[in-house]
Amino acid sequence: MTYTDEIIERERRFLLATYNRYPIALDRGRGVFLYDREGKRYLDFVAGLGVNALGHAHPRVVKVIREQAARAIHFSNLYYNEFQGRLAEKLCQLSGLNRAFFSNSGTEAIEGSIKLARLAGHREGGEAKSRLVALQGSYHGRTFGAMSLTGQDKYRKGFEPLLEDVKFVQRDDLTELRAAVDDQTCAIVLEPIFGEGGIYECSTEFLRECRSLADRHRAALIFDEIQCGLGRTGTMFAFETFGVTPDIVAIAKPIAAGLPLGAFLAKEEFATAISIGQHGTTFGGGPLACRVALEYLAIVEEEKLLENVARVGAYLKEQLKSLAGRYGSVGEVRGRGLIQGLQLTIPARPIVEQGLAEGVLFNSTQDTVLRFLPPFLLEEKHVDKGVRVLKKLLGRKPSRPQPR
Repeated sequence: MTYTDEIIERERRFLLATYNRYPIALDRGRGVFLYDREGKRYLDFVAGLGVNALGHAHPRVVKVIREQAARAIHFSNLYYNEFQGRLAEKLCQLSGLNRAFFSNSGTEAIEGSIKLARLAGHREGGEAKSRLVALQGSYHGRTFGAMSLTGQDKYRKGFEPLLEDVKFVQRDDLTELRAAVDDQTCAIVLEPIFGEGGIYECSTEFLRECRSLADRHRAALIFDEIQCGLGRTGTMFAFETFGVTPDIVAIAKPIAAGLPLGAFLAKEEFATAISIGQHGTTFGGGPLACRVALEYLAIVEEEKLLENVARVGAYLKEQLKSLAGRYGSVGEVRGRGLIQGLQLTIPARPIVEQGLAEGVLFNSTQDTVLRFLPPFLLEEKHVDKGVRVLKKLLGRKPSRPQPR
């Protein structure tokens, strides 16, 4: 039995069976590459599901973690620390919003956003102003509030009843949207670019109508940018790409370069709805995570990574589109920057599994979509390598079952 086999067997015995993992045990990383326990190298198009935007073992991040860990990792939110306010200020400056709250994850950022919207709604129109509008096909997380807003039955099944007063509308359906939003709506919640839902963009027209309806009915417009935000579209926030500013935005994944940290940012008119004691967290906003997050933002700016995301993302899209005319199993390419999806007419997971043998990490979602969330450090030569492997895998004839 190899050491990897031992790792797999130990997890099989002692962990809840909630993950359908691939049969490799990763050990370390450097830049856009990861290495397993046996030393095999993998080109990483997954980036920890969008978390490792700076790749792996970025020297500046390693240095800051070492320095801060030697000073203090955690104090609790009973006390001030130097970095939480600085990070809040930086995020507010970048977003144009006014206040921040730090959580441990994106899902918690969504939960906090809902709570804030409910408080603001009750202040505006009493307890009846509590309805939420969300989108079919969306994904917001696995806690009860986040699941209540997730428009995919496979994530909700078995956990009902969830939050009441949630209406779902189809993405980009203006008629459904207008019918769903009224004076009892406290928030419209959406991903401007669906992540787990298959990399579908909301149209600018639809987002503008969401903004207009939220204003008309005094509701919060909440954007979930946990996967598509903080640089992945080539702008710091995805909403900049569409020219529509939300009242509240939830962020997480890359913000602390792999350390657990999430946040929601809010306009002042909504932020003032909450008071001391109505929300909190033990771990969120600690000195280590916040200091690393400040370094993340500095690296993105100083190394001009947004420009790289835009340039290499355009090249990736061009190369993926070239596959559509060559292979019958390839459909459209969706997304922008370094959040893209390749629609297939065949199951995507076997392609991901075969990619392991070729030394490339791909990701699948919605059964037939290959999702690309690579590090912002990706170069054109890495795209070429990934596409060469895809051509090889897509060109293989599917194996036929052997007669018994």
